[in-house]
Parts: sequence; structure tokens; C-alpha cells
Amino acid sequence: MHKIERVKASRADDVHPKAHNDLHVPELHDKASRIRLLLFDVDGVLTDGVVLMHADGSESKGFHIRDGAAIVWAQRAGLTVGLLSARSSGATSLRAAQLAVRLVMQGVSSKLSAYEQIVRDAGLEDAAVAYMGDDLLDLPVIARAGLSGAPADAAPEVRARVDWVSGAGGGRGAAREFIELVLRAQNRWDGITRDYFAKG
Repeated sequence: MHKIERVKASRADDVHPKAHNDLHVPELHDKASRIRLLLFDVDGVLTDGVVLMHADGSESKGFHIRDGAAIVWAQRAGLTVGLLSARSSGATSLRAAQLAVRLVMQGVSSKLSAYEQIVRDAGLEDAAVAYMGDDLLDLPVIARAGLSGAPADAAPEVRARVDWVSGAGGGRGAAREFIELVLRAQNRWDGITRDYFAKG
């Protein structure tokens, strides 16, 4: 299996500025072209993994705007986007609602069991599912998904086992790069950028 690792920026929280050039690897292109469902872990993937605990018992965390934009574009392109997290968080629910992401599973004791339920309910095969995770809890799902990815600052065991590693860290544009990879493989990315050029 070919594993593609983007050239990493000088700091793990920097977003690599260049467009994808990984699709020349036939295996990666083939996997990305089959995707119909994009699943993301939340903490450490859509966020940097830091949870701020406040005196009133509430918590907060940050989400990257570029990740959110790419999630919206993926849905407009006809792909389903879902969130799969072992932790329950009001911030995650709120962010999902803002992005019109309806497939949200939080507080799951087994990510693999939740993944199997999602795939079964969607009527999809593993080959049609992409998953991005960052830590050991994600490994069972990574082993099943048709296309797997990880942020640049994911656990080494995760980066060693995924198909593709982003040049950006969790909560710093890694999800955006992963989505762009899939949209490019499906010849949808140019249409998205063309719309914005036309509006300019």
C-alpha cells in the first residue's frame, strides 16, 4: 500500500500553502474517486485537541474556518459529511448545525461499532467511506475505511497506518486538505473554484 505524506510545514500548526499534487499515485486517486461519505473525528482533527474548561463547568474549543468551508463545499457537491467522536460536546453539536452536518455521533464507547452502524444505515460499502482520525481510538475505523487520512500532528501509530497524511495539523486545515483531495479526484474541485472566480 502506498502511503502519501504531504511535505510538512516548518511548524505543525502551519497550513501547507500549495495545492495537492498527490493524485498521481493511482491507488490513492482510485480510492478517493470512490468516496461518497466523509467521516471525521472531532478533537484533534477538526480541532487542535485542546478543550478549555471554564469555571461554570462549560467547555469551549476552536474550529478552523477553512475546514468548515470545505465541509460545506463537499455537501454541495453531493457528498455526505459526518462527525464521529468518543466525546460528547455542545460545541461540536453547535458547529455541526452551523455547517448543516446532520450525521453526528458523539459519546460513543466503540468507534468501530458506531462506524458499522453509520455504513449500514447509509447502505454503503467500506470503499465508499473516507475517515480522518488522529489517535489510537481511531485505528479500528482507519483499518476499515476505504480511504484514511490523518493530520500532520496525529499519533505516530496513526500516521503510519493511514493512506494519506496532511501537511496541516488538527484544527489547522487538515480536514480541508483531505476534502480537497477527494473533490479533486472526483473532478469537482475545479468547478468549486470556477464559481468563485466568476463571482470575483
